[in-house]
Amino acid sequence: MTNLEYTIDDAQWQMLLEQVAKHFDDLTIKRGFQYYKQDRVVGLTMPQADRLKAVVEGGELYSVSLTMPSLEQRSCTCPAGKSCKHMIAALLQYAAIQERSVPAIVNAATAVRAASAAAKASSGGKNAVGAMKAARPSVTAEELEKMAVSEWHQLFARALGPINQHARSMHEAREILAVLHGLKPSLSLLMDQLYELNAHLFALEKLVKPAQEDWRHSGLFMGYHTQLAMDELLEEAMQGFAGGLSITEESELWPRVTETLHYLREQMLKEHKSLNCFSKLYHACWRYWLKPNLSGPRRELIAEELQQLEAAKTEMGSTLSKLPWTFAESLMYLYLGQDEEAWELLRTAGTLLPGQASLLFEALVQEQAWERLASWLVELGPLLGSFRTDELATYGDYWGTVLTHVPDAEPRMWTTLAAMLPYSSTLYEDALVAHGKWREWIDYHMSRGSEPLDFRATMLKPIEKDAPELLLPFYHQAVERYVLLKNRDSYKAAVKLLKRLLKLYRKLKQEPRWEQFISTFAARHNRLRALQEELRKGGLFE
Repeated sequence: MTNLEYTIDDAQWQMLLEQVAKHFDDLTIKRGFQYYKQDRVVGLTMPQADRLKAVVEGGELYSVSLTMPSLEQRSCTCPAGKSCKHMIAALLQYAAIQERSVPAIVNAATAVRAASAAAKASSGGKNAVGAMKAARPSVTAEELEKMAVSEWHQLFARALGPINQHARSMHEAREILAVLHGLKPSLSLLMDQLYELNAHLFALEKLVKPAQEDWRHSGLFMGYHTQLAMDELLEEAMQGFAGGLSITEESELWPRVTETLHYLREQMLKEHKSLNCFSKLYHACWRYWLKPNLSGPRRELIAEELQQLEAAKTEMGSTLSKLPWTFAESLMYLYLGQDEEAWELLRTAGTLLPGQASLLFEALVQEQAWERLASWLVELGPLLGSFRTDELATYGDYWGTVLTHVPDAEPRMWTTLAAMLPYSSTLYEDALVAHGKWREWIDYHMSRGSEPLDFRATMLKPIEKDAPELLLPFYHQAVERYVLLKNRDSYKAAVKLLKRLLKLYRKLKQEPRWEQFISTFAARHNRLRALQEELRKGGLFE
């Protein structure tokens, strides 16, 4: 990513957000966000501390110029000119480079409106504000340690009061977190980790609860700004997990840990399978916090969790979100070393989501169980078969990891990738190229009827260098196919390939074989005058 010489401080950043809200409407911001996500900002510079210039790809390349952070002078060479999506895309790219919050710009208009409404609401006088502050509960560290996690969440709800019990944007979620941080006393490292996680879980629930309650009746729908807020909160919660858990086997706070797990399980088992929010957090909790700390009697927690999941299936019935439950139970089987039971369970689920399957693969990477990971990739690969290659890229990366540790697993990889065709086509091709399996690569493309001219010359160069003889049937087959089309363009394509064939025969020092072929070829097609003319133009036949 480009580094800019000039940085932005907090005051300037706040001004920029206010100016975005002032000058751009929600629709323009949304369109600009799509351009940013599509990597359409192809150039970004700051010739001066208060000047941002960018080139953004639209119907053509447009030049954007903005004064920073006031945005009072702004221009774009697009038809809109004054306040357009290209400017927003440039500002989002700028925010990313400055390591500022991209969603903050996306949500700028909503945030400013919310702040204005809050200011109006507070104009009733200081007494009302003082009454609200007085109504908020307080808690000490000792009291918090003795309370169950469910009581923490009740405390959080009381602290918010009757308003702000639902959030629809990152600004509103931040307001919730600010209240919860204001409630937090001075805590030990472990308690602080647990409190911060539960504060984020509470805010996440306030974001996704309306969608979770309605999806069974009308399909899951989550607003644009809500989705952005959920993604940002989820990322922050995941970062909290990644640092590990500072807990000893004898710690008196283990009940708070298991109660947090209970909360995550409860939320995961009722969330829509496409949401994949609490499911990610549940798996992260096991991967980063629980599994590394399960020694001695604590290992019983895995079997206990399996029992809890079985009980939840019975208790929740049709309200159970089946796919997250399946992956959670499969994880417990994996931890217990009962791979066959896990595979059988996953087969009953049918087609699997690649992202969720990765959660299971990561558990094996964590244990460095490379042989088991190979077996899991073999078993789960065909269940991922209905997803396109871009979604399967991570699956291919796991095979690359396995082969660095278990080279003998390579035959199983080829068998599995072949079984996943046609959806694994690009993944399969890339693996063939990476391993230099040129014969298999040629056979695969000849069986598909691929056109040699569809490939860049750089793609075929390694084959020309290492195994040029393999390209002969590939090119010959395509030449005959072009001739059968019997039009001027196909004849030109045939001649272009024939020139490549001539180079190959010379490289292989088989000029007599070429002379025999081209003579026979010209004689066989002597009635195709257009082809004969193209052959003469190409210098292949006189």
